[in-house]
Amino acid sequence: MSVGDSRPHESAHLHVSGQATYIDDIPEAAGTLHAALGLSPVAHGRLIAIDLDRLRAQPGVVAVLTAADIPGTNDCGPIVHDDPVLADGTLRYLGQPVFAVIASSRELARRAAALAKQVITCEPLPALLDARAAHAAQQYVVPPMVLARGDADAALATAPHRLRSSFSLGGQEQFYLEGQISYALPQEGRTLLLHCSTQHPSEMQQVVAHALHWSAHQVQVVCRRMGGGFGGKESQSAVFAVIAAVAAVQLQRPVKLRVDRDDDFLVTGRRHPFEFDWDVGFDDQGRILGVVVDLIANAGHSADLSPPVMTRALCHFDNAYWLPHVRMNGYCAKTNTQSNTAFRGFGGPQGALAVEVILDDIARHLGLDPLAVRRANFYGTTESNVTPYGQVVEDNVIHGLVDQLARSAEVDQRRAQITAFNAGSPVLKKGLALTPLKFGISFNVAHFNQAGALVHVYADGSVLVNHGGTEMGQGLNTKVAQVVAHELEVPFELVRVTATDTHKVANTSATAASTGSDLNGKAAQDAARQIKHRLAAFVQAHPQHAALPWPQLVAQAYMARVQLWSDGFYVTPGLHWDRVKLQGKPFFYFAYGAAVSEVLVDTLTGEHRLLRADLLHDAGRSLNPALDIGQIEGAFIQGMGWLTMEELVWHPSSGLLLTHAPSTYKIPTANDCPAVFNTALYDNGNVADSIHRSKAVGEPPLLLPFSVLLAIRDAVSAVGGHRVQPPLRAPATPEAVLDALDAVRAAAA
Repeated sequence: MSVGDSRPHESAHLHVSGQATYIDDIPEAAGTLHAALGLSPVAHGRLIAIDLDRLRAQPGVVAVLTAADIPGTNDCGPIVHDDPVLADGTLRYLGQPVFAVIASSRELARRAAALAKQVITCEPLPALLDARAAHAAQQYVVPPMVLARGDADAALATAPHRLRSSFSLGGQEQFYLEGQISYALPQEGRTLLLHCSTQHPSEMQQVVAHALHWSAHQVQVVCRRMGGGFGGKESQSAVFAVIAAVAAVQLQRPVKLRVDRDDDFLVTGRRHPFEFDWDVGFDDQGRILGVVVDLIANAGHSADLSPPVMTRALCHFDNAYWLPHVRMNGYCAKTNTQSNTAFRGFGGPQGALAVEVILDDIARHLGLDPLAVRRANFYGTTESNVTPYGQVVEDNVIHGLVDQLARSAEVDQRRAQITAFNAGSPVLKKGLALTPLKFGISFNVAHFNQAGALVHVYADGSVLVNHGGTEMGQGLNTKVAQVVAHELEVPFELVRVTATDTHKVANTSATAASTGSDLNGKAAQDAARQIKHRLAAFVQAHPQHAALPWPQLVAQAYMARVQLWSDGFYVTPGLHWDRVKLQGKPFFYFAYGAAVSEVLVDTLTGEHRLLRADLLHDAGRSLNPALDIGQIEGAFIQGMGWLTMEELVWHPSSGLLLTHAPSTYKIPTANDCPAVFNTALYDNGNVADSIHRSKAVGEPPLLLPFSVLLAIRDAVSAVGGHRVQPPLRAPATPEAVLDALDAVRAAAA
């Protein structure tokens, strides 16, 4: 059967042969024009004027759009309507789109748009560029959030041990290989076809309709595939979609907007950087008795998705641990920088990393094995198993999973070997860490947990599937095709999945929150099951057809006027959430995992090398083990990049993002993969009724490389004989490691 098979990605042969069609590969219609964006030259200012005549006089320029040219709503904020498509009155960050040039070629459009500094007249205003400064000024995009349980202050006051500390965690650029792009083609009768590289076609349909002052049914959004998304194309594809659409409708010509990589960095947001301050009390075994933590996220200039990102960070601060008394304060700081947005994990990794650093500090303070301290704090299976937000952890497998990994990765033996190595190596130091994860699966906005699908069985027996999810390389279409083939009991090769299209499946949710396979797989299964039931009824009424091969059976059913297509729908059951109290059951189930990392740090240069990584991850009953292992390993390397090398730097006075190109922003390459890289799936069926009892693997494995950062911390700590807390920030670049080493040496002296 198809489900559970390690099948290759359904478009793999197209990817490697160069035949996979992305939006920029679509043959351009006659008369296509190209757009480019003129960007704000200041981080904060009052927009006084734009020299439109000079722009219009540039070679090839057909039109110039400003906020005044948007006929409907000049806003693309997905939650709070505070995010203008084009600047209107106030300039909020350096790189904000102010105008759009429409020209006969992309090169000419870009040349004209590059005159932004010369044609924009503005009055600079003071800018807030730092999240802590914004927090001190109480500048937030939404009111602060509090998630609490018990009496944390009393627990702190009576705890045998107490630590206070801070931690700085950087953001991360999505760095999708295909940049942001939209291609808008006017159609008959005041309608529009929009090809958009987006994780959320339905939201793009709505935001474009609002900008045009149209109804949604006049806008058709299509996305066959993206060259990566990672959250960066959930809400932030809207600016590009709206500008291309408004220009196309105004000029009645096709318009394509494909931004340069530098402009993509300057315009769009990324994973939220976080600052953490905590006060933790604990006992002699390292069990946390009470903790108060402030989580300060740099939201940027607008709310975007910061509220649910912070909610997920708060709901994942516990990670795999029972916290009897806790108070978490979440602040979404408003700064004059790009508006930060979704990124794989959606705040969960930021929240969970904080408690891992805290436990690391506790173990070092007490002189205990870090793994022993983690085990002492794990959620129980029959008691101590309720999260701070009130959800029972019903499927806790973290104890057995960690035990299995610790044995297979030989953690105790390697820890002893590393201690011996460090004792005889004054310059090179090794570090080791094992970190677990518990990650909740579902959108934390309940109504997003729905999906629809269409399944067509043609008279020759071939099957066509359409669903509301988007394919960005993760293999969603492959898994959905496997589900349909399994349900209809036909060969996988008979099933084809078509482009996501708002004219086929309506009101879809974003492909995000690791729910793509869960939601769309269930919806497609529902549609296929209805067809299967009709065919079964047909065979029961006509038993002479029971032994017919599939194609002949379908042909006979068609002749008998049996409906051979169906729509399917799925709603995740049992979810409820109080946004004000931050209480309820926001997640359908939890995914688990753990990783062991061993690093080598050069204490003279601050450089490190990952020597070995052992990953064990809970994917439930995997729909496709090969795809899941690929997702796990990819997430590990991506998360390792975030925590060790991907540093974002803004000019401290101008607010210019200095790391706005591949030349200045470094992501991991194949050379950064460890020489020993062991990845395995944990044998564990989902207790929840997910699609074939599988579990999501999009976001949870992003937490596995916590072990890399903490292994580097362990190596730095070795310089001070593990007596000093290493003040290592993330990303742990060589500069950050050297700073931490200097601090440890000074404290240990």
